[in-house]
Amino acid sequence: MSVVIYNVNKKSYAQKAGIKSGDTLISINGNEINDILDYQFYATDKKLFLELLDCSGKPYSAAIKKGEYDELGLEFQTYLIDKQQHCKNKCVFCFIDQMPKGMRETLYFKDDDARMSFLFGNYITLTNLQEKDIERIIKMKISPVNISVHTTDPELRIKMMKNPRAGECLKYIKMLADGGIKVNTQLVLCPEINDGEQLKRSLNDLGALYPNLQSIACVPVGLTDYREGLAQLRPFTKDEAINVVNTINAFADNMQAKYGERVAYPADEFFLKAELPIPAAEYYGEFNQLENGVGLLASLNDELNSALNTAEPKAAKADISIATGAAAYSFICGLCDKIKSRYPEVSIKVYKIINDFFGHNITVAGLVTGTDLIKQLKGKPLGEKLLIPSVMLRHEQDKFLDDITLEQLEQELGIDIITVDNDGFDMLDKIIGT
Repeated sequence: MSVVIYNVNKKSYAQKAGIKSGDTLISINGNEINDILDYQFYATDKKLFLELLDCSGKPYSAAIKKGEYDELGLEFQTYLIDKQQHCKNKCVFCFIDQMPKGMRETLYFKDDDARMSFLFGNYITLTNLQEKDIERIIKMKISPVNISVHTTDPELRIKMMKNPRAGECLKYIKMLADGGIKVNTQLVLCPEINDGEQLKRSLNDLGALYPNLQSIACVPVGLTDYREGLAQLRPFTKDEAINVVNTINAFADNMQAKYGERVAYPADEFFLKAELPIPAAEYYGEFNQLENGVGLLASLNDELNSALNTAEPKAAKADISIATGAAAYSFICGLCDKIKSRYPEVSIKVYKIINDFFGHNITVAGLVTGTDLIKQLKGKPLGEKLLIPSVMLRHEQDKFLDDITLEQLEQELGIDIITVDNDGFDMLDKIIGT
């Protein structure tokens, strides 16, 4: 495959070598360039020999000497150079399949691209890959790779993911680990499907890949009200959540005794569903699975304690409100009580937002919409400002999942809205000010 060069940066090595926009890059040092990983890997050498075609299709070459960390200076029409790979699975628990119609188009794209795993930490199922792709990952030392496993039982994985390749692709996890690639894994758990004995099997199979197996996140299935025509699934009960936590802890205790690392962790949702205390920060080691909702509350609590212990004594007055999801409501109330104990003249009202948009089984703050915030907070006493977790908004921090903008929410509620990161220092600062 060859790729068309979209732009050549001014005064770059590429421009000085006579390479122009519209030319086609064929290879670097004899290695064919197919995508961003090829380009980034092979363009790091100090001595480069590029084979190209000019705009008329005439072949030419360019020899370039550069610094080890210097950029070559080529840009391509898309970041990945070629198209992003979409998911070919039909997982019984897929959240995207459960979303209502009419939301912005990008929310319906199912990503399953190994390059996105390396570049942005996305999770992949491996079903889009062949052995040659695994060999390339090992050759390029692309690490870590984040993998959605769900179960290590090949037949069950095929049933859960509705992809005939789902079982055979499990061998790629061992290939990666044996090749020195670090892997983080996740198991989306569904009651009476891949919990219980199946969970024990998955934990033991993955644990055998330690130390290149870095972590296992166990996350409960999320179920919206939009499941017509989909597999019949239900949420975990309290007792089932307790069993999941106990199963994971038994495995993790064994790993801790053997290797000094727990490796496997239940998502915060499991502790909340089980009505069990959130563990101390030490339980989570290096917090390798924060993006999966593993250890977020422990980290927030630990940081808030540190922030309160190191804060300068001051008189603080504030009248604020905080909106959060139903799952973390009690926990956030507890954190606010700590702040009010230290600063008695600070008034904090915490509002539990029930998820009417997706359904009441969805309780996490990150899936709260602007629509529900408006409906449930309009006319309520909100004080001087309203704090919301930044995870309620997309990456650009401007819109909720339902496309309500932060500005629209402020107008509807008639109050300044402040976003707060999952950081205890930021939380304290946004409440009492510096």
